[in-house]
Amino acid sequence: MQDAVHKFICRVYYEDTDLAGIVYYANYLKFIERGRSEWVRSIGIDQRRLRAEEGIVFAVRRIEADYLSPAQYDDELTVTTALEAATGARLVLRQSVLRGDTQLFRARVTLAAIGADGRAARLPAPLRARLG
Repeated sequence: MQDAVHKFICRVYYEDTDLAGIVYYANYLKFIERGRSEWVRSIGIDQRRLRAEEGIVFAVRRIEADYLSPAQYDDELTVTTALEAATGARLVLRQSVLRGDTQLFRARVTLAAIGADGRAARLPAPLRARLG
């Protein structure tokens, strides 16, 4: 699974931009959040069921981000997500936002699995197996 790259297509709407018509920097975090949610769904993880049955949710622990070039109103963007590493309670993902072949933004995102008490929780074995 670590070699697979998930792709999510989105469009820049007026609400995503600033007065200059370029994407406001914080909105890239929204774009990659949507990409991560779709990546999780694509590998067969139902986050609502994970929370209900195991009491586990994913929380962003760390983001390292590079803004490379601006996206603009009405651009069609591709958000890519790939698993870099997985441990018992943590996932590290590489994400990019592209317009065509041009990389506009890239991030390395660390997700922590946490239980209802807010502490780190071990991912269930069947879920870890899906991650490869």
